[in-house]
Amino acid sequence: MNKAFTKEDEASLTDEAVAPEEAQPLKGSGARYITPEGFKRLQEELQHIWKVERPKVTAEVSAAAAQGDRSENAEYIYGKKKLRELDRRIRYLSKRLDSLTVVEQKDEADRVLFGAWVTIEDEDGQASTYRIVGPDEFDVKLGKISVDSPVAKALLGKKEGDEVTIQRPKGPTDVVVASISYRQPGKRN
Repeated sequence: MNKAFTKEDEASLTDEAVAPEEAQPLKGSGARYITPEGFKRLQEELQHIWKVERPKVTAEVSAAAAQGDRSENAEYIYGKKKLRELDRRIRYLSKRLDSLTVVEQKDEADRVLFGAWVTIEDEDGQASTYRIVGPDEFDVKLGKISVDSPVAKALLGKKEGDEVTIQRPKGPTDVVVASISYRQPGKRN
């Protein structure tokens, strides 16, 4: 057999087998910072997949395999696919957790830093509160924005009362930093 043909086959198989999240090198994935809460959430997801979901799917695949002909067994085929997806996520989370730097929160700082809750007011007096977090934990619905986002980049290093111009897709807007906190608004520590 031709070795070049074998190598091409291996290359095409590995290209197809790699998940989109694994295809991207970690060093190109932006900031590697995360809050302690975000790190804990990723650890819990990894443990849940490893200890709960994977054993359940493995048992389902074993039961489906015991039924006989695997080539036409939809439960077996689907189970194996689900198992590959879980293993892919386990590999990704394991690598990602190893590469992250947990940033402990400052008690009180007068500047916007990573992990800060920042309330801004726009030109119309509308207030919005955001927390600056790592790219692995952003959730706009919860007010958590990535440190790599244009809003966070514009706010980092600013103090209360500073005017900031934020570049948006529909054009720049000016906002004022109304308050900075390192505790979630409405929660007591």
